[in-house]
Amino acid sequence: MSSSEAAVAVPEGFERHDRRSPMTDPWEPLYARRTAAALILGLRLAEPHTNARGLIHGGLIATLADNAMGLSVALHLPDKPSLLTISLSIDYLASAGVGQWLEVETNFVKSGRSIAFAQCLVHADGAPCARGNATFKVLAKKD
Repeated sequence: MSSSEAAVAVPEGFERHDRRSPMTDPWEPLYARRTAAALILGLRLAEPHTNARGLIHGGLIATLADNAMGLSVALHLPDKPSLLTISLSIDYLASAGVGQWLEVETNFVKSGRSIAFAQCLVHADGAPCARGNATFKVLAKKD
């Protein structure tokens, strides 16, 4: 596979992510794969995702982890509530580089009436590069 093919290659099962936000728009295209238990986000890493050292910026990883965990929690809750992040913790395990496929795999942990918990593992080309935990405030939909 040439480097230009690797730059656009998307693993099987991923489709363009249909949920957009001003924060993630500059990082498009983002991809998602939905399972019965989670929404997994994916991204082919490129130069606009890097820091001054040429490594993938930790802020990108944290934002995508927060996004993926929140969307996965929402799959487990009735009435499609809004979620607000109360706490987000990210441990960076290894660096990631341009051209790698970044994938955020999430795991719903638990939910009560007003608080929900999730965790994730972030991989770059299959190797763990970060792990995260998040706590969300569950807000009932207003009529």
